[in-house]
Amino acid sequence: MPIEKLFLWGHSACVIDKGSTKKVLVHGGFGGMGRHARRNDSLLLDPLDGTVEAIDTAGAPSPRMGHTASLIGEQMFVIGGRADPTSILSEIWALNTATNQWTLLNCNGDSFPPRHRHAAAVLGSRIYVFGGLNNDTIFSSIFVLDEKDLRWEELKVGGEQPCARHSHSMVAFGSQIFMFGGYNGEKALGDLYSFNVKTRVWRKEKALGRSPYARFSHSMFVYKHCLGIIGGCPVKQHFQELSLLDMHSQSWKHFSLNSVGKELFVRSTVSVVGDDLVIVGGGASCYAFGTKFSEPMNIALHTLAASNQFPFNCQQVQQLENPQNLGEALGSSSEDGKGLSETWKSASNWYLQFERKHAKPGKDLLKKFGWLDHGRKVCSSSNGTRICFPVTEKLYILFHEKGRVDPSIDTSHGSESNIVELPPLKESVGQGISLNEISSSKALNLLKQCGGTILAYETAEFRKSVRSPSIVIKQAAASLIKQKGLPEKLLEQLPSRWERLGDIVVLPGTSFKDPLWDTIGGELWPIIAKALNTNRLARQGCVAPTGTRDSTLKMLVGDNGWVDHRENGILYSFDATKCMFSWGNLSEKLRMARLDCGDEIIVDLFAGIGYFTLSFLVRAKAKLVYACEWNPHAIEALHHNLKANSVADRCIVLEGDNRITAPKGVADRVCLGLLPSSEGSWVTAVRVLRKEGGMLHVHGNVKDSDENTWVEHVANSIHSIATSEGRCWEVTIGHVERVKWYAPHIRHLVADVRCKGNQR
Repeated sequence: MPIEKLFLWGHSACVIDKGSTKKVLVHGGFGGMGRHARRNDSLLLDPLDGTVEAIDTAGAPSPRMGHTASLIGEQMFVIGGRADPTSILSEIWALNTATNQWTLLNCNGDSFPPRHRHAAAVLGSRIYVFGGLNNDTIFSSIFVLDEKDLRWEELKVGGEQPCARHSHSMVAFGSQIFMFGGYNGEKALGDLYSFNVKTRVWRKEKALGRSPYARFSHSMFVYKHCLGIIGGCPVKQHFQELSLLDMHSQSWKHFSLNSVGKELFVRSTVSVVGDDLVIVGGGASCYAFGTKFSEPMNIALHTLAASNQFPFNCQQVQQLENPQNLGEALGSSSEDGKGLSETWKSASNWYLQFERKHAKPGKDLLKKFGWLDHGRKVCSSSNGTRICFPVTEKLYILFHEKGRVDPSIDTSHGSESNIVELPPLKESVGQGISLNEISSSKALNLLKQCGGTILAYETAEFRKSVRSPSIVIKQAAASLIKQKGLPEKLLEQLPSRWERLGDIVVLPGTSFKDPLWDTIGGELWPIIAKALNTNRLARQGCVAPTGTRDSTLKMLVGDNGWVDHRENGILYSFDATKCMFSWGNLSEKLRMARLDCGDEIIVDLFAGIGYFTLSFLVRAKAKLVYACEWNPHAIEALHHNLKANSVADRCIVLEGDNRITAPKGVADRVCLGLLPSSEGSWVTAVRVLRKEGGMLHVHGNVKDSDENTWVEHVANSIHSIATSEGRCWEVTIGHVERVKWYAPHIRHLVADVRCKGNQR
């Protein structure tokens, strides 16, 4: 089969066993032979001979790109993706790689919103999914799907939580998930996070050496004790490199890929097969230059070299049908010392790293032989356990030359697991070793014996670490509390997280709730706003216990609360201090948006600012929506939003109590989106439906142990009301959606109640 079949991007790849060999299973993506389009092909690539074969599968899913594929046993799980510019998927498909049979899975548990450009990683029987994109919505939650019971769970996490992002990468290493880069809607990201699946805690990782440049649409892999990163966007020369994080030394190392600079490793996939890194696809498209796809590549990752500088003695980078020599491709060298001067010129600086206990004698040796670079500063690791000394080019070259190990010194102890103690050094002859008696050859051996490791750094000095907003807030609050003589116990009310609503940063209602905070708020709030990079700061309050559901959000910095919030391609504008807005209802709004309502008349009994009304009109293309609302502030925002989204001509706003204003006998579908209960309008909803029946979406907060009881109560009550209204309907519950946890053991549920008229 022509190799052009693999001219793709946005596809997925997994390594599977086929007999005695391992092959790369490629699915979906954009491109392929002939007219470029989204694909649903499943292809097998043999990395050994470069051959490609199509798999004849049964029941394949629709074409898609931007999905993920995760292998557990013989099952490859394909999650999400984009079928076309407006169709974002939440489907989960499984391919049995033994029988080549596809199955669409019916998963339960928490609602998993549609997404593409997310990332997934497997640990045991569980698939962890983070981030992703759905039109204008970028996700920041992490979900886990257990292959054993096909149940989604949105994890409640702690620690240093990463921001929302898409086009990032994730891999599993040990008992943790590692994530790098991505795009947050404004800029490319260059941060590395770990997630402990046991404690469910995020941590922002810091490592020695230059971190990989910020990027998105790149690839990530695991090889032995290293994490690897390659490719990405924006396409720049420094992205034509392979970056490796040595998990033992916690240091980055980088290899330039000069000979393959013509390839675009953007939205490609990488798979480790034995000691080979197999890169499939990638490319870009623009109006000026057309569409470009990268050819499949194979990078050989051989065993650990003797040199501590480069963890892999790489020998070869090859295109599958055109082998090339790595001496041209990688800007690094093998351990024979050739090309070290060129390598030196390509790196900014070199450091020699020791454990702290060896720092003093190690420094003495470096100074003695002129190997210490006095023009740069000494650095330490973030935890202070390792010290890094700037060294000269001469030391770097000598450190990697062969034949420098003194046979009189036992070099079998040079591994990290068994580093010998450096003998005490003295200026004059006596107990220990005199500096004056040590030759340069023996000094090199001693440096290696005590675990000295050469590291490359991008800058001559460590930059001061940027303080996190949480630290800035805590330090400012503690200082003001001490200055004003307030109780330190107030620090327990500092926020650990916050939300963004338009350009307003909203602090949780549990933070700064003691009235004493108001006495220092004039000084503290601007500091917090600056730390959070916002001009407007607010604190959330509970929804007012009134029928109009007024917001009690309080502005701390800024003059007014009007915001523009875009979600799922819909613009919501409102005064956040007067109208409530729920972030947690996004999955339900997306579910309503996916309905086909082109021929339907819908009544939204609790329209608010247009939460569900706009989803029905803008996305589900409803024929007509009656929007009932009695909060004057929400009505003002609703009219504005209908015009802003160009759907005002298909909506009739009915101001007042819906039990009085709602039309009767007109609706194909009724939305009852009121919490904690919409039961007060169930009679109204039945009267609103056409006499032939229709669909009711009944919202409610329900204790988790009472779900079945609540569902039965909804069905029986609607049937009883219909009977009393003279409607001879068959009432069934078609689906129960678990939207979110509203409080401990309290779920926000939506029951889809189908009312069907019986023929007499």
